[in-house]
Amino acid sequence: MKIHTFFLLFYLFFFDLCFFGQSTYKNVQIPIPTNAKYPYSQVEPSIAINSNNLNELIAGSVMNDYYYSKDGGQNWNSTSLKSKYGVNGDPVLMFDKFGSVYYFHLANYKKTQRLDRIVCQKSKSIEGFWNQGTFPKENGTKVQDKHQVSYNHKKNTFYLTWTQFDGYQSKNPLDSSIILFSKSNNGGNTWTNPKRISNSSGTCLDDDQTVEGAVSSIGINGEIYVIWVKDENIYFQVSYDDGETWLKNERIIQKIYGGWVQEVPGIYRCNGFPSLICDTSQSSNRGRLYLSWTDLRNGAENSDVFLSYSDNSGESWSTVQKVNQDFTKSSQFFSSMAIDQKNGNLYVVYMDRREQIDWNTDIFLSQSTDGGNSFEDIRISQKPFKPNPEIFFGDYLSIAAFNNKIRPIWPRMDERKITLWTAIIDY
Repeated sequence: MKIHTFFLLFYLFFFDLCFFGQSTYKNVQIPIPTNAKYPYSQVEPSIAINSNNLNELIAGSVMNDYYYSKDGGQNWNSTSLKSKYGVNGDPVLMFDKFGSVYYFHLANYKKTQRLDRIVCQKSKSIEGFWNQGTFPKENGTKVQDKHQVSYNHKKNTFYLTWTQFDGYQSKNPLDSSIILFSKSNNGGNTWTNPKRISNSSGTCLDDDQTVEGAVSSIGINGEIYVIWVKDENIYFQVSYDDGETWLKNERIIQKIYGGWVQEVPGIYRCNGFPSLICDTSQSSNRGRLYLSWTDLRNGAENSDVFLSYSDNSGESWSTVQKVNQDFTKSSQFFSSMAIDQKNGNLYVVYMDRREQIDWNTDIFLSQSTDGGNSFEDIRISQKPFKPNPEIFFGDYLSIAAFNNKIRPIWPRMDERKITLWTAIIDY
């Protein structure tokens, strides 16, 4: 009887290991700064790898958390970022080609109705000896929000895109939201005056009718590609002269079914903002432009991750395909995409419930080595967690990849407590 019991337990263990894809990747908790005061610290993370020194990683999270690692992510130090302009979240972390560190964030220096500028702070080392910050010209009481940044290594130029609200959450039909652009070609010391690049506008309600989620990517000839969302559409803009001129009218390139404001059971709020990346490596798909997002085309409680690509600078796009390879009706959400610019391999990280019930959630990574034509799914979290819908859990995850080193970053929630994690994935 004992022998039968032993083999039964062994079989169940082996079945669980095979069927549920137990992660073999080391998970590392990133410590919260000792003086972090924001009640939802460690959400909305951003992460970057120093291409000059792959042992150096930097990360940030809401509201003003900063983290760095000197050993490839095995161990981390954490501090709180300060600026005379204030630090109000939406961190975007980047390295330049010289190894300097940049921390982009929201700020509310003049104490307007909400957020009045987007600040770029720079440190010449990952320890974080920051300047006070620079920013594109502010615009009175208009709110500047939801920025992203791309970087042209050849020109050492940063490109910043974001949404400007006449009045955040204003119901006045005369108030609108638009997409703005600015660049810096001197290491973030100065910025060009903001330029409107969206011909159409949206509401200020911060909902599906708002133009939001602007993301840029740099092409192999210096093209600046930008996407954003409104209603159930993904819009596309491009500049071929370093941001001086743009298409007269942005184009709709994909549908985002259900809109970008999405409901996921157990999540405080969720969006399906897209990611955009150009392959600038020497791979066979060099120049390919990848677009990924989540939407609800397969059911109101069955969000999935999707991908399409373009080989002609965004003129036409491939047939939409599902990234996550499960056949369940569970939710995949909070997706983020990265490309390894050494070899062209593509990685998409997201939260996933294919193996769970009752809001329990895993972190999955989908990877493609054939230009986005097929994907392999890997569970990278070592154990599931259960979020609480009453607690703000951010809007996104992040991932960085370079030279076969992949570092996703995500928050998890256990017993209402939020913590921040990465996985050590080396090929």
